[in-house]
Amino acid sequence: MRTRPLKVALLGCGVVGSEVARIMTTHAADLAARIGAPVELAGVAVRRPSKVREGIDPALITTDATALVKRGDIDVVVEVIGGIEPARTLITTAFEHGASVVSANKALLAQDGAALHAAAEQHDKDLYYEAAVAGAIPLIRPLRESLAGDKVNRVLGIVNGTTNFILDKMDSTGAGYQEALDEATALGYAEADPTADVEGFDAAAKAAILAGIAFHTRVRLDDVYREGMTEVTAADFASAKEMGCTIKLLAICERAEDGASVTARVHPAMIPLTHPLASVRGAYNAVFVESDASGQLMFYGPGAGGSPTASAVLGDLVAVCRNRLSGATGPGESAYAALPVEGMGDVVTRYHISLDVADKPGVLAQVATVFAEHGVSIDTVRQQGKDGEASLVVVTHRASDAALGGTVEALRKLDTVRGVASIMRVEGE
Repeated sequence: MRTRPLKVALLGCGVVGSEVARIMTTHAADLAARIGAPVELAGVAVRRPSKVREGIDPALITTDATALVKRGDIDVVVEVIGGIEPARTLITTAFEHGASVVSANKALLAQDGAALHAAAEQHDKDLYYEAAVAGAIPLIRPLRESLAGDKVNRVLGIVNGTTNFILDKMDSTGAGYQEALDEATALGYAEADPTADVEGFDAAAKAAILAGIAFHTRVRLDDVYREGMTEVTAADFASAKEMGCTIKLLAICERAEDGASVTARVHPAMIPLTHPLASVRGAYNAVFVESDASGQLMFYGPGAGGSPTASAVLGDLVAVCRNRLSGATGPGESAYAALPVEGMGDVVTRYHISLDVADKPGVLAQVATVFAEHGVSIDTVRQQGKDGEASLVVVTHRASDAALGGTVEALRKLDTVRGVASIMRVEGE
């Protein structure tokens, strides 16, 4: 074993960063044995240096992250501060000064992944980011390495623990959205401002990263259709149960049937209770991968939190350190396919539409005519009426999102349709 330690700079020492530092310290002997050399925490960049950080030598603490990554003797920079800046500048500076990088920064990678990969390649350094997508779940490395010889056609998953906890509570207890969100906040699953989670921004960033790796195509955050889950109601869950379904916020990345394009989207969807993702409860994550040779694979586990995310970071750290010792680099960006990323209008799926209509003869015929005029075939219809008012639930066969959008627009113009109560896609069949 080489005796000179590999030096690691840690950017950020919050929930994840502090766990990374703790594991590096408590598992130092095991990490050294697995890597082939000791690893040494050489500096920790933070915003609040006065905060007590148990187990970390105060002499390692600095507020000058730029100086830390410029030192020249740093082998690996671990970035867990998040956000776009200063993380982007710090990572590129690290490459310029001879360090490889391990990051958990999904937002930055979804926005500027191509540029970061290019910078890593220019300086012959590694950029690893297993922790950016699904916490402790090994997902990026299987897609990038284990399935490198296969053709991935679809990646469908629950990649945000906060939203899954909320939807699971609504499903299991009948609670409304706000009540379930309040419980998630009280238990620490939801941030004080949960917008990034419940509006799908977090999942969309992860979808962009997954789609890029799965389809060997550059997919940016702006390419991902995003729809939040704040409008999901207890009535939606009741309808889902009548169909033998539940509701999940899904990230869906698909290759077109002809293989000529891809799509990436995040939105709530009904999925059958028989689908493996339907049984994912609480704050857990799971990702379902479909490929030509391997068939169907599912990856499941804790998708957030200090320890699970730190586990993924340390896994990358070991891989990068091994590469460092051997003088090699791991897989970089694979974007050779350069497939076009299509918009949501081209997506084809099934739909569940709930309408508030007048309770009188001929309404169903009018509604059915509108669906037919827009080329959307109806699978089932359920109608309930009382005191001149009625609800009409229509479940369609597969149709394009554009065709469904035109149908709903026309339905809203009917005098007999009082309102479109909800529209939800049906996936996983």
